[in-house]
Amino acid sequence: MRRKTYDTTPFDTRKMPPKQNLFFMPLIWMLCWILTRSGKLKIHKVNMKGLKPPYLVLGTHHAFMDFYITPLALFPHRANYVSELEGFENYGEWLYRQVGCLGTRKFINDINLVKNIQRVMKRKGILVLYPEARYANVGTSSELPTSTGKLVKLLGVPLVTINMKGNYLQSPIWNLKKRSGVKLDTTLTQVLTSEEVKSKSVKEINELISKHLAYDEYKYQFDNNMRITYKDRAKGLHMPLYQCICCGEEFAMKGQGTKLTCNSCGATWEMDELGRLVKTKIVDKAEQKNVDIANTETDENDEINNKLHIHIPDWYEWEKSQVIKQINEGKYQLSCKVKIDALPNAKNFIPCGEGILVHKKEGFYLTFKDYGDNEEKTMFFSSKSLFSIHTEYDYRSKYGQCVTLSTDTNTYFIYPLEDGFNATKIQFATEYLHKKK
Repeated sequence: MRRKTYDTTPFDTRKMPPKQNLFFMPLIWMLCWILTRSGKLKIHKVNMKGLKPPYLVLGTHHAFMDFYITPLALFPHRANYVSELEGFENYGEWLYRQVGCLGTRKFINDINLVKNIQRVMKRKGILVLYPEARYANVGTSSELPTSTGKLVKLLGVPLVTINMKGNYLQSPIWNLKKRSGVKLDTTLTQVLTSEEVKSKSVKEINELISKHLAYDEYKYQFDNNMRITYKDRAKGLHMPLYQCICCGEEFAMKGQGTKLTCNSCGATWEMDELGRLVKTKIVDKAEQKNVDIANTETDENDEINNKLHIHIPDWYEWEKSQVIKQINEGKYQLSCKVKIDALPNAKNFIPCGEGILVHKKEGFYLTFKDYGDNEEKTMFFSSKSLFSIHTEYDYRSKYGQCVTLSTDTNTYFIYPLEDGFNATKIQFATEYLHKKK
């Protein structure tokens, strides 16, 4: 059998990003309009009157729907978009460059990307960046790197934010099946003029960005009485909500149909049509555990009167606090057998076989035999250099949970081959260990 050959040529991050292909734009806008009709998209513009390029757009990042809404919000202007290389590989580098994408790797210091962004500004373009750098795990905004404000300050152009609502609810990352009944709402705001950018400190700019990009999708759903009747609406929810709030057991949760159940203590919650988790079963030992994140308000019109209602992001934040506690007590550890694929360019993934991923307070250790190597090696990724980590829950619907670690010339996609690996927990630990450094 003939062995498959792979292209190992590194992606050229220095290549000048083209403007969006003018001939493609009518097709892009038409496609985006068609794909957002089911959500009855509404676009609001604040302080945008008279604003012309160049300017920087920072957007919330919920789902792939973000890429359909943003071009409509910026109409009739073209823009360039910062994109991770997996998108280039999936759709083809030529096409991605024609729609104006700049290739980069997540959570690294990419000097060439900064230079290309500056080139877009110099030719009076619009640059769109999603600073969270990954889809929302439970429909809430992530903490942004301080480098975001530094970039705004460096460019010295007007700052615009695009805050999208409903995108996550339509297709959450832990179960991408599209849900009906969700209304899409987007606000495009000029937050700072170029003169205001120059007068503000980086700290002040970051505070403004965080304020304008804050969101809570489940609050948006409840406040607007949007009922999602999808019969498998809790399927996959155990991936971000991996720890039972009743017995504290990790990796024992299971989301199926409309229910989230702990296989350790038997506690069960029903995900109702408004996105709340309602306690339907709990055992005596679980009753005595800490459930301080719970919202005990009840809905008298609900047939399940006097049941515990939990806001999903509150559960998520509680899990984060548990990881922080483990780290502070010296109890956090990860050592897992993994499968590794490398992505050096926009052409192909290269299998690297099996390896071991270890995560400690000082950072990640990835031990494996890289493609082209005859001997096993250990790569180190320091906690100080990693503000966060890219996570996936069911990568391309065939590989399952995943985290990625990148160098300047390669991205390693890492999948578990044994229990104890959860992308959400790894993300929590990465972010906190970075802060401690």
